[in-house]
Amino acid sequence: MSPAVRVERIDAAGRATVGECPVWRAKENALYWVDIPARRIVRLEIDGARRTEWAFAEQVACFAFDAAGRVLAGMETGVFSVTLGDASEGQAERLAAPAFPASGMRFNDGRCDRQGRFWAGTMVQDMSLASDAGALYRFDEKGVLSAPVVEGLLTQNGLAWSPDGRTMYLSDSHPQRRLVWAFDFDPDTGMPHSKRIFADLHHYAGRPDGAAVDADGCYWTCANDAARLLRFTPQGRLDREIPLPASKPSMCAFGGSDLSTLYVTTIRPATNATESDGCVFALNPGVQGLPEPDYAGVLPVA
Repeated sequence: MSPAVRVERIDAAGRATVGECPVWRAKENALYWVDIPARRIVRLEIDGARRTEWAFAEQVACFAFDAAGRVLAGMETGVFSVTLGDASEGQAERLAAPAFPASGMRFNDGRCDRQGRFWAGTMVQDMSLASDAGALYRFDEKGVLSAPVVEGLLTQNGLAWSPDGRTMYLSDSHPQRRLVWAFDFDPDTGMPHSKRIFADLHHYAGRPDGAAVDADGCYWTCANDAARLLRFTPQGRLDREIPLPASKPSMCAFGGSDLSTLYVTTIRPATNATESDGCVFALNPGVQGLPEPDYAGVLPVA
């Protein structure tokens, strides 16, 4: 039985339709995230609870910062350099685009590996089609988008790396898959290999959505549709389970001054939504996280 953990709803963050990709910016003491169908990136400055948002011409699904504070984002039609200026409208310049094998696709979950290469996966937005056209791509420090590195994904999710960067985690959150895989990862070449099942959520509650790895090397996944967080040890053993007041947690990220606060974004279901669905939550699980790597390349100003 996991010890009781207090979960705080951050009312100043507002509500999202599909809140995703929380990213902590220590330099700003601020949390960023996206609302995918609203086509927005949102920031909450923790001191003063000041909320800012930027709207875009297409959906933003995932993003990372570079060392200069510019943003690299996976959007509907490709990978973009994004400028978050003083105005409420963000600027975006497409840098690369995959050859989408099906219609109605977009990028979904993504982040940088420990070496600063940006990774993001694609999906067919209509999940009822159960299309396996999704794939995982790498956008390297030279600005080159790879061919598909992992293919056959229904709803790509759960991307994360172990503290030493030598294990890559990837999940498929579609109801027909509900799997988390682990790969051996070559930090020099940026290539994953030796794919194996790390956690099969058919044996647990929910679907494995976005994830984070803590300083102990444990993998935290948002159990979508099950209102909880699950933590798996590096050996794939479930050792923590924390209930949440929202049914569809989507992704988590460590933040705060010492990376001991776990922030969780959520999705607001189309029916039977509660006042907490779509909100951002904060909790202290008793472990610390790891700094989110910056993108190692140089981004143009959009």
